Amino acid sequence: MPELPEVEVVRRGLERWVAHRTVADAEVLHPRAVRRHIAGPDDFAHRLKGHRVGTPSRRGKYLWLPLEDTDQAVLAHLGMSGQLLVQPHETPAEKHLRVRVRFTDALGTELRFVDQRTFGGLSLHETTPDGLPDVIAHIARDPLDPLFDDEAFHLAMRRKRTTVKRALLDQSLISGVGNIYADEALWRARLHYERPTATLTRPRTTELLGHVRDVMNAALAVGGTSFDSLYVNVNGESGYFDRSLDAYGREGLPCRRCATPMRRRPWMNRSSYFCPKCQRPPRITP
Repeated sequence: MPELPEVEVVRRGLERWVAHRTVADAEVLHPRAVRRHIAGPDDFAHRLKGHRVGTPSRRGKYLWLPLEDTDQAVLAHLGMSGQLLVQPHETPAEKHLRVRVRFTDALGTELRFVDQRTFGGLSLHETTPDGLPDVIAHIARDPLDPLFDDEAFHLAMRRKRTTVKRALLDQSLISGVGNIYADEALWRARLHYERPTATLTRPRTTELLGHVRDVMNAALAVGGTSFDSLYVNVNGESGYFDRSLDAYGREGLPCRRCATPMRRRPWMNRSSYFCPKCQRPPRITP
């Protein structure tokens, strides 16, 4: 599933190609693509028509298109395979095209939502006074948000009395961090994924957040991480950060720091990748 860098790459593309354009019409080609819009596909399409799209926004892994002069926004969740593509009108329809949005201008491009597995979707929601779709108002700020509070995160993480990787993936504490970037940041910080949060000092938390931000900014610089053709930007191009990963997916390969073979362990229906020498497991006290 796309994490913060991948979603931010898509958001920037939408800001360039879709912002401030007026919707001429919308066409829902598969009802599952708008299943979170309770009123149904016809209502979704009707309520978009004639509205001007504002500047796309993002919090964590969620992005949305505010509709100017309204208190509503189109929330997009990419799921496992969702793509928001800006395509010329004459481009043949993709095999898994689910929603098409045309605009009133003469730019010759349209917005398409393509989703092979139909786990993602679009939905229209009321927005809070802060401009967030109401259904994601509980999601914490992400580490690239200028208003993210490092001290509040540290205190909340210690109160949770959980383990450090669980804390990084807890969207009520910090949003946008998924399995890939958690493993990368923990490797950089030399922290084992099962390290209890109660043992982290403020300087250690500050260091960890610095690595989270560094790895996300590095991924952003090369368009995010693409392991297959399902994650692409709005122009259909893949990211290249998978070539720079230090931990994730490197089982059996030498640690880039100490040359010890990297390990993989099952973890919460996922996998955790780590160096057994650089990221020593916590001691279990009786």
